[in-house]
Amino acid sequence: MLRNLFILVTFAVASAALAIAFQNDPQRLERFLRPASVEMAAPDNLPTIEQRPVSQPLGRKVLLQPDARGHFLATFKINGRPADGMIDTGATLVALTVSTARRAGIALSPADFRAEVDTANGRTRAAVIRLDRLEIGRIALEDVEAVVLDDEALGTNLIGMSFLRRLGKYQVEDGALLLAQ
Repeated sequence: MLRNLFILVTFAVASAALAIAFQNDPQRLERFLRPASVEMAAPDNLPTIEQRPVSQPLGRKVLLQPDARGHFLATFKINGRPADGMIDTGATLVALTVSTARRAGIALSPADFRAEVDTANGRTRAAVIRLDRLEIGRIALEDVEAVVLDDEALGTNLIGMSFLRRLGKYQVEDGALLLAQ
């Protein structure tokens, strides 16, 4: 009887430990279940520029096709709310328009616009903020540094290096941009 109780307790503790381990690192389960000799080929049906980013089946990856001008555009979630933006490796920080920031629940006053920044449209004032969460597909980062600029100073939201440098990888492969966390 005592032996059966010991086995039951051991099994319960092991099950709880596994659940906690896989909950803290969801990719661990995917790596555990994936055969070591299998390699994933890139899908033949890559998204067109009108489609939203496609998450890859294994891991936290997003593959973006360029638009007609060669820019990588995507729909993101900023603090849980959708917003369109462009991936910009030349931007030091994520840059949002005031309109986007308001839709994401970020309240700003004129006094918050204390920083001066250089943009493609010239020098302007900006509010330096931290985004609670920034997501694209299955990729999600918390506490991302960003700036907010007047709508006239910024043509579109820019997803800059304050997001990209925290990824495991970002690179262009066969003309498409691969983002991996």
